[in-house]
Amino acid sequence: MLSPLLSKGQNIPLPEDVDRVDIVIGWPEPEIEVDASALLLGADRRVGSDADFVFYNQTESPDGSVRFLGTSATEEGKQARISIDLSMVPAHIHTIALAGSVGEGTFGALGKLAFHVIDPAGHSLAEYLTADADTESAFVFGEVYRRDGTWKVRAVGQGWESGLSGLATDFGVTVEDSAPPATTEPEVVVPEVPTAQAPARGVATTRRVVRKTKPIEFRQAEADTWQPARLFSVVGVGAGEEQERRTTSALIATMQAVRPFARAICARMGAPAGAFEGYLEVQYESGETKVIPDAVLKVSRGAKQWTALLEVKTGNGKLRRDQLESYLDVARRKKYDAVVSLSNDIPAGPGELPVPVDRRKLTKVALRHLSWAEVAHEARMLTTHGGIDDALQAWILAEFLRFLDHPRSGAAEFVDMGRHWVTVRDAVTQGTLRGGDTKALAVADTWVSLCRHLALRLTAELGVEVKHVLARKFHADPAVRAAAVAERLATDGSFEAVLRIPETAGELTVIADVRTNKVRCRTTIAAPDEGTPVRRVSWLTKQLTDAPGRVQVEAVFAERGIETCEFLDTVRTTPKSLVDGRTSPIVSFTLEQTFPMGNKRSGTAASFIASVTAATDAFYGAVMQPLREWVPSAPKQVVLDPSGTAD
Repeated sequence: MLSPLLSKGQNIPLPEDVDRVDIVIGWPEPEIEVDASALLLGADRRVGSDADFVFYNQTESPDGSVRFLGTSATEEGKQARISIDLSMVPAHIHTIALAGSVGEGTFGALGKLAFHVIDPAGHSLAEYLTADADTESAFVFGEVYRRDGTWKVRAVGQGWESGLSGLATDFGVTVEDSAPPATTEPEVVVPEVPTAQAPARGVATTRRVVRKTKPIEFRQAEADTWQPARLFSVVGVGAGEEQERRTTSALIATMQAVRPFARAICARMGAPAGAFEGYLEVQYESGETKVIPDAVLKVSRGAKQWTALLEVKTGNGKLRRDQLESYLDVARRKKYDAVVSLSNDIPAGPGELPVPVDRRKLTKVALRHLSWAEVAHEARMLTTHGGIDDALQAWILAEFLRFLDHPRSGAAEFVDMGRHWVTVRDAVTQGTLRGGDTKALAVADTWVSLCRHLALRLTAELGVEVKHVLARKFHADPAVRAAAVAERLATDGSFEAVLRIPETAGELTVIADVRTNKVRCRTTIAAPDEGTPVRRVSWLTKQLTDAPGRVQVEAVFAERGIETCEFLDTVRTTPKSLVDGRTSPIVSFTLEQTFPMGNKRSGTAASFIASVTAATDAFYGAVMQPLREWVPSAPKQVVLDPSGTAD
């Protein structure tokens, strides 16, 4: 069901049975960072103290009711998340203003901005979209406020040109101008109590600088076959419960040793920043039986504590509804905050759960899901692209990744198209598949999960947020999304994914054609808008010196309906072959490469998943990575002689 779409100034009440919401602020440009913040305001619409300002340097309100959970990539760009426990908001707080700011540039450059209010089950309660921002560098998207005992949400859409510090100051926050020291951990800057000896110094709004340290290296091996000892041994690891216990223990131990990694994982679970502790297989009484989750997670900051129960599956282990619901019952009784499931399941969309549960059990406890692919993604981001300044911690995290990469860990990133894949694949080749087939719908969801996996892999490898591009209606309604994918599969026998990679000249389209057993990867790049057609072709081929000769190059001409296509090795030797005597300018080039596709459901090098992944990696590295958009020459300066005549 679609959530109410608010217009500017409109308000709606929140459901009475919802006492916890997440605020999600989204934007379409992943290379730009939007910093979300919340201000807890009294009746005078001002903060009571600097501690009522929640943002990246001060991630939790004093009472724990409002928490900043960080940012993450989505298929539509990026998003920042703030959690509000309505039952904990003090009586003197009337309004919680939800804002965002950019360190460089303005909101006008971001395009459409989104403000979502989401319940603990991941369902959207309200949505506000705006493209009205212009020169503002700070923006209040909406408010959650209390009126006559009822919580409501209002779309605001008000901007500031003075940035985060200006917005905070207008609401009564004292801002410190000096920059904080460099660190890898965004600790809260706690305002000091004003005394005659120590005046209050306010809140620092400047981001801290992240440093990068290389892990410990071993260089004295006499042959490549010499392997350094493993921190997390894979010797003797079996399957089932033994594998789950070993892998869970490795995860918890690494989180306790490497705080930036713990924070990255906890943020995905909805936990605040703070000191992390984990405990394995704690027993709880539930009637005459015992409930034993795989781990209990605790995050503390001062007197406040966040607690979650963790249920882990490795290998082909599947999460069970009855098990998750029993954990939700324990968590509600113990007044814990969340139940987190962790498995090899990658849900088709962010926030979706691989196993549906009774929504009534989510009124007091949040249910979150993580995949092992996301865990590995966070570890790779930290080890490859910075965030750890301690060599020992960097080595520990690298050893954890080394463990996850081993098949005995059971933490596979994405290896199986599901139990219906073979049946659906055969129906496609025989022409008997129909879009409404329930098996086709299940495989359609698995394809979207594979697309998310491709985006995660490229994000970790490249250090930029790669997103799987989907129409907005597909995000709002997973059933519509699955139906559209299944219908295309039944109609022309193919899947399609579009990946948007920052700083590339075009989008990467991946088409898996089940009928022909081929994977096609393509990208389109705009041609230069000056020069002859042959010069425009030469501009392209100079960038593709190492690309395979069997890449197809299609030229689209300004003259309507005119295209030509040749293989790259032909175009390299004879650029005129692509022009074919035409004088109409070329407006764009499309590059496409075809790869063989495995048709097994999982595991081997000939599998469907492996071939799609390999094709994506190969095409990006050889074709897309060297491409750059055309940049026109600088305008020539006209030099005048002493008489005033152009030289």
